[in-house]
Amino acid sequence: MGTEQIWKQALACSETALAASALVPLPTSVHALAGADGLDFELRHLTGTTPKHLRAAGPRPNPFRPWDQRLAVRSVGEHHTLILNKFPVQIGHMLLITSEWAPQSGWLMERDWQALASVDSDTTGLWFFNSGPDAGASQPHRHLQLLPRHVGQAVCPRDRWYRMRSSRPCRSDGDLLEQSCAVAAMDAAACSGERLSATYRNLCRSLGIGSPEEMDRPRHPYNILLCRDWMALVRRSRDGVHGFSVNALGFAGYLLATESSDRDWLTAVGPEELLRQVARNHP
Repeated sequence: MGTEQIWKQALACSETALAASALVPLPTSVHALAGADGLDFELRHLTGTTPKHLRAAGPRPNPFRPWDQRLAVRSVGEHHTLILNKFPVQIGHMLLITSEWAPQSGWLMERDWQALASVDSDTTGLWFFNSGPDAGASQPHRHLQLLPRHVGQAVCPRDRWYRMRSSRPCRSDGDLLEQSCAVAAMDAAACSGERLSATYRNLCRSLGIGSPEEMDRPRHPYNILLCRDWMALVRRSRDGVHGFSVNALGFAGYLLATESSDRDWLTAVGPEELLRQVARNHP
């Protein structure tokens, strides 16, 4: 089991960054939103001004070249750095970024997975990745994200949904969410970078996203969700609908509403319908 030293270091760094105004937590109000199968989503409504990275806009400058040293937690190997998310909803939210430029929309490499495994061996939680703008990514520089969780703590609201699907193949019929998602069971004791990379590639192939051997870039945008028990990959068609921008956290059961979000529509149709409308199109 990990000692959670990285999490403790992130919390200490957060205190210093808050004092220096380098960290800008997002104020939100939290509401439960009933989903299917007895699973509640967590809907957060942004109560302050929407930060620039959440607004629809054109090309953005790269905030990681260079990254704000006041947000740096530690180096991870030769090629990655762990930093704080500047605009967290949860204090301790970290980004695992490539120290040199690598595109968010490119293939994740085995060394990305090795860096993730190194961090997770000490501090685990919910890892997630947004492959580009149509999958909810707000920055072009490669970054995987971690919301720390204690061992034994529920990793996300839809954890049971993924656990139930981690032992069966992706469905080509039925509900669009089933069609759009592939899930693999993981073994926490054997989560090496090599194993994670192989699982990622298998999931990409199963959803028609392709592989690095076939093409330079993935064929479709996608999200990744990962914990010690399962890895899920969701094929995407667009960033959002009805004023809701949905990244990987939406598929984990965490939704964020801003002043432009149609909350009445969401209440009427339910959160799963929101996910269906941003997932892949029917074949």
